[in-house]
Amino acid sequence: MNRVAPLLLAALLAGTAPAAAQAPGPAAPPARKSAAAAAPKPPSKPVTVPAWAGVAEAERIAVQSDLIWTGDYNGVIGPEFGERAFAAVKAFQKRYGYKETGTLEPAERTRLAAAAQAAQAHVGWTMRDDRASGVRLGLPAGLAPKASPAAGGNGTHWQSGKGEVQVDTFRISGPDVSLSRAFEQQKKEPKTRKADYAVMKGDFFVVSGFQGLKKFYVRAHGRGTEVRGMALFYDQSLEGTLDPVAVAMSSAFVPFPESIAGVPAPRRRVEYASAVVVGPSGDLVSEARALEQCRSVQVAGRGYAEIRATGDGLALLRLYGAAGLVPLPLGGGSAGDVTLVGISDPDRQDGGAAVSTLAARSGPGGTLSVAPPMGFSGAAAVDAGGRMVGVVSAMPTQVAGPGAGGAGLITADAVRRLLEANGITPATSAAADPKAADPKAAVLRVICVRD
Repeated sequence: MNRVAPLLLAALLAGTAPAAAQAPGPAAPPARKSAAAAAPKPPSKPVTVPAWAGVAEAERIAVQSDLIWTGDYNGVIGPEFGERAFAAVKAFQKRYGYKETGTLEPAERTRLAAAAQAAQAHVGWTMRDDRASGVRLGLPAGLAPKASPAAGGNGTHWQSGKGEVQVDTFRISGPDVSLSRAFEQQKKEPKTRKADYAVMKGDFFVVSGFQGLKKFYVRAHGRGTEVRGMALFYDQSLEGTLDPVAVAMSSAFVPFPESIAGVPAPRRRVEYASAVVVGPSGDLVSEARALEQCRSVQVAGRGYAEIRATGDGLALLRLYGAAGLVPLPLGGGSAGDVTLVGISDPDRQDGGAAVSTLAARSGPGGTLSVAPPMGFSGAAAVDAGGRMVGVVSAMPTQVAGPGAGGAGLITADAVRRLLEANGITPATSAAADPKAADPKAAVLRVICVRD
């Protein structure tokens, strides 16, 4: 069975690191070079270098991902941190004038996260569940915002205004379908396609090359008599921006997401929740259950976060590169009328990420009068004065009464205990920052990626 993003084989950008390491943005038209630069070359089994052996696995994965976005890393995203990743850290340090140690000081880690976030923001990076093909993929939605059904209706086509960037998903099935047949077809069709790199390994294949004047990259996986895949096409003049995106898309691609309708299914491999800013240094709180068994936790549009502590059903996160965040003031008791402030699952928003509100009433034991939508786990419950009086828990409440919605609140007192136990002084007023007057500004989407 396919492993989720951190353990999928990433595409490698062999020989292109100097160009890809530049700040995001269209590059000057380059000479026509082999599209094998964006193709995966299975490496030897990576081994964590001693300097990174004591670093948490989630952080090793997060650093590798960020280094892909800065164009410094062209290897596999995984729990090990090998020589290639070690060299990528040094390349990043050299470019920014740091001492080339291969390990990251706090200020260097923050700068790496900020650079990766800027690269993701530049292309409008988002995770998307594509109902037409059944796949889950990372999408540069800012570069290819126009969506339409793919030919045959078994996928979706996204593109930029003039077609400089295009993304396709596809699903083919039937008694005569096999991964090997699809592999041969993708190497030769359409006639304008010239593949200069193609490999099939286990249950997946990758083909890359040129199609007319565009570079292309295809990744597909097979299961039984069904093949699901994605394809990225882009003008050669954009390779400075899109080569790293091809790597990120390859790592994030999940062809067969687990989904069992009507029964309590295994935890989703990619799960969305909300989190509330509680400290000026990137401190966030969310519901602990929503972040259980996460191999990595990402804050949408801002990068990866580390789970620092848990307690009373809460998780305390630290977000690197968190400039400009304003904590939500913490209030008192949660009983009475409240407003829930959270971010619905992208399936509920057609891929969107808008912060929304929901009026509710909190009763005895933290019960809620409404059932919050998916994605509201970890959302803030605020009083009429805009102070946080609780965090939404999607767990069934222990005290259920008439109208209980099957969800409840973790109290502000529990939030306060967790913060104080970790040396964080909670904000109690909006102070002088006008952003603090709007609770929506303090709520972010978090993404849990599991095995």
